[in-house]
Amino acid sequence: MMIIRRSLVSPLLALAVMTTAPVAQAQESTPAPGTELMELYTWLHQNPELSFKEKTSSAVLAAELEDLGFSVTTGVGDDWVRNKSMEDEGTVRDGVGGYGVVGVYENGEGPTVLIRTDTDALPVPEETGLDYASKVTGMTWTGVESPVMHACGHDVHMTNWVGTARKLIENKDDWSGTLVMIAQPAEELGLGAKAMIEDGLYSDFPLPDYNLALHVSASAPAGTVAYSSGYALANVDSVDIHVKGVGGHGAYPHTTKDPVVVGSSIVMALQTLVARNVDPQKPAVVTVGSFKAGAKHNIISNEAELLLTVRSYDDNTRQLLLDGIKRIAKGQAESYGAPEPEIRIDSDYTPSTYNDPAMTNEAVTAIKGAIGEENVTEVTPVMGGEDFSQFGRTQEDVPGLIFWLGAVDPETYAQSEAGEVELPSLHSSGFAPDADLALETGVNAMTAAAMALFNKS
Repeated sequence: MMIIRRSLVSPLLALAVMTTAPVAQAQESTPAPGTELMELYTWLHQNPELSFKEKTSSAVLAAELEDLGFSVTTGVGDDWVRNKSMEDEGTVRDGVGGYGVVGVYENGEGPTVLIRTDTDALPVPEETGLDYASKVTGMTWTGVESPVMHACGHDVHMTNWVGTARKLIENKDDWSGTLVMIAQPAEELGLGAKAMIEDGLYSDFPLPDYNLALHVSASAPAGTVAYSSGYALANVDSVDIHVKGVGGHGAYPHTTKDPVVVGSSIVMALQTLVARNVDPQKPAVVTVGSFKAGAKHNIISNEAELLLTVRSYDDNTRQLLLDGIKRIAKGQAESYGAPEPEIRIDSDYTPSTYNDPAMTNEAVTAIKGAIGEENVTEVTPVMGGEDFSQFGRTQEDVPGLIFWLGAVDPETYAQSEAGEVELPSLHSSGFAPDADLALETGVNAMTAAAMALFNKS
């Protein structure tokens, strides 16, 4: 049964779903439910959609679940996305919406297991040389036109999600409980999970006992799985520092308060924050990714702009870093007699991902049995971020696990280990996963993990 969310029939959304951002390539007809997995993957790869514009991808996934017998709800998160767009941009552009999908399959008494895929692509031009490379051009929800590709492997995630749903339904006599499959938009913005939660994911649908997800790895061979127990991915904060000065002629610097000098001092002083304030045994990163000021050689500007990314695992370290950034920025400005800077910490931060150790052990044991113990490796956590963490950061405190799915062609991986080639990273225009082997491994691994949790005594 397909359930259309009430919010999706509003006149505003009706206009949005009829109108999409211009694309450089006409989409072929969408794949029907039951399409062979590699064919489905190829189609998804060729037809990527940007964050909060995943209209067609979500429809394909919803149709697949409906065909399998799930009760399906679409448009989960739409109200939150539209309010967010109006607050941030002052408008809701054509095609923008909350394209979250929730499928529920009740299969007797037992736990409720949620399996999540993300659906959005990135504003990156594809340079893989694949026969089925994306040629799509799209417009972001903020109005920037760009080439689009699945540079983070969400096409693998979606296809794996479909394959797992098929396999679990095919083997439904071997497990008991409630299966919740969710397709989440806008992971790349760190906002899609929040949108679905705010729109009633945990109140309008069965509350999960366990949350599961996977992410492709650009540094592990296809055919393998890697995982971390405990912290797996980091808190990700964005901080803007608006440095204020007093501009003037470059020949008369004594008459100014140079924001470039103040900003430079802030950048250098920030390097001591991790080195001299954070416990050396607790990972932390403060990176200034952008420093903008001025427009001409001989003019001292009135202002400068610093853009920072701040990473940590535990919340105490996160707060220490954010408080330290404010203290250092204000202190450096005062030391130069410059006006106090404006500091903005984005409230929509991505919290760190914590893999529940007991759940992880249960799931990984099953994965080892499914794909071979030699193909499963425990790895150190990374400082990247993933908004899958949001599903475990609510008052319901649902335990979760996200694991890494190797995606590198094994022969290419061996060459990289020998120092003969360099592997493209996630988000690279050259990232091209070994999809066939990765999908076979991923479907087997995710199905085994889910069934172990359903059958947990």
